[in-house]
Amino acid sequence: MNNTLLVISREYLTRVKKKSFLLTTILVPIIIIAFYAAIIYLTVKGDDSSKSIAIIDDAGLFSQTPKPEKSKLTFTLIKGETEKSFTEKYKNEGYEGFLYIPPFSLDSPKNIVLHSPSSIGLSTSFEIDDLINEAVVNKRLVAQGIDINEYNRIQSKVSISNSIDTKEGSKRGVAGVAYGVSFACGILIYMMMVIYGTQVMRGVMEEKTNRIAEIMVSSVKPFQLMMGKIMGIGAVGLTQFGIWLIMIFIFQITIPLFFPSMTNVSAAASNIPTEELSGAAGIMEGLSALPLLKIGILFIVYFLGGYLTYASLFAAVGSVVSDDQQEAQQLIFPILMPIILGFVIMSNAVSNPHSTMAVFGSLFPLTSPIVMMGRVAFDVPWWQIFTSILLLAGCFFLFTWLTAKIYRVGILMYGKKPSWKEMIKWVFRKS
Repeated sequence: MNNTLLVISREYLTRVKKKSFLLTTILVPIIIIAFYAAIIYLTVKGDDSSKSIAIIDDAGLFSQTPKPEKSKLTFTLIKGETEKSFTEKYKNEGYEGFLYIPPFSLDSPKNIVLHSPSSIGLSTSFEIDDLINEAVVNKRLVAQGIDINEYNRIQSKVSISNSIDTKEGSKRGVAGVAYGVSFACGILIYMMMVIYGTQVMRGVMEEKTNRIAEIMVSSVKPFQLMMGKIMGIGAVGLTQFGIWLIMIFIFQITIPLFFPSMTNVSAAASNIPTEELSGAAGIMEGLSALPLLKIGILFIVYFLGGYLTYASLFAAVGSVVSDDQQEAQQLIFPILMPIILGFVIMSNAVSNPHSTMAVFGSLFPLTSPIVMMGRVAFDVPWWQIFTSILLLAGCFFLFTWLTAKIYRVGILMYGKKPSWKEMIKWVFRKS
C-alpha cells in the first residue's frame, strides 16, 4: 500500500508542478467559453451582407414589392422581362439572383425557379420558401373571401411555461439551460476520459521506453505501479475540476461587482413572462431550477468510475507497446469505440432523456459515465442511478483484474509485438 501511495504522489506532483498544468487548467475553460461564445455570436448575428433578389412575377402573386421583416434579402419586382431575357443580364445589373414565378394554379403552385450564379445558402433558401408560401396562402385567403388581417389576428403563438415542483416550492425551468448543462457535463466527461486515459498510456510507454519500469518493478509490484499511475493522474484531473469550480464561484461573486444590475436578475426573472425571458435572466432562472449539487456529486462519481475503468485499459495498451505510435493507435481504437458510442447516445439523450436508448446507454458500464451525465438534469430515477453506479464499479474491478495480468507481463517485454491472442493468454496465465 505504501508503495502505491509513493507512485501516486510521484505521478501527481510531477504533473501538477509543470507550468503546462497551470496554463491548461486556467486557459482551457477560458478558450472553451470564448469558442462557444463566438459560435453563438456568429449564429445569432448571421451574415450582415444584404442580398438583392429580383422577382419576375408572371403569376401576379405579389401586388407590391415584398419587404419581409428582419431579413437580409432585398427584393425588386421586374417588369417587361422574360425568364430567358433576364437570365443573361441579372448579374450585370447587380442582382445575386432572380426568382421566376410562372403562371400556376393556386391549388398546385409549381415550376417556380430561383436563378443564381452558384448554389444559394440554406438560410436564403428557407427565407424565399417562406416568402412564396406566405404569398400563396394570402392569395388563397382572398380567393375564399377571408380577410387576411382577421386571419392573422386569430392565429395563436402560445409559449408554455415549465414549472418544476420541488420541496422548496415551484421553480421555473428553462429547457435550453437544462440542455446546455447536460450536454456540457457529458462532453466534459468524454474529453477528460480520453485526455487522462491517453496520459496514462503515454506515461507507461515513456517509462517502458526509458527502462525506468525495470528499476521500479524491483521494489514495486507491477499491479501497484499500474494503480499508482492511474490514481495519480486521476487525482490531477480532480484537482483541475476543483480549480474550475473555484473559478466559477469567483466568477459568480465578481459579476455583481462589475455589473450591479445582475444582482437581482434571478429575483426579477421570476416576474418576467416566459416568452420574454432571455439572456442572463433566463440562464440564472434555468440554473436555479436545476439540482446543481446532485449534478456536481454525480459528475465526480462518474468521472472517477469512467476514468478508472478506461485508464486501466489504456495502461494495458501502453505496457505492450514501446515507442511505436501507430501500433498504439491501432490498439486503442477498440477502447475508443465505446467512448465514441457513449457520446453519440448522449447527443440524443439530452433531447430524449427517457428514451429506451438513453436508459440503456446510462446503464451500460462502458457508456454510462457520458450518457448519464447527459440525463442527470432531467430527473433520472434513483434506481437507475444506483444500478448504473454498481454496474460501473463492477466493470472497473473486472477490467482492472484483467488488465493487471496483461500489464505485469507487457511492462517488461521488449522487441516482440504481442498479438491479441497472446495478450488473452496472459490474462488466464496462473503465474
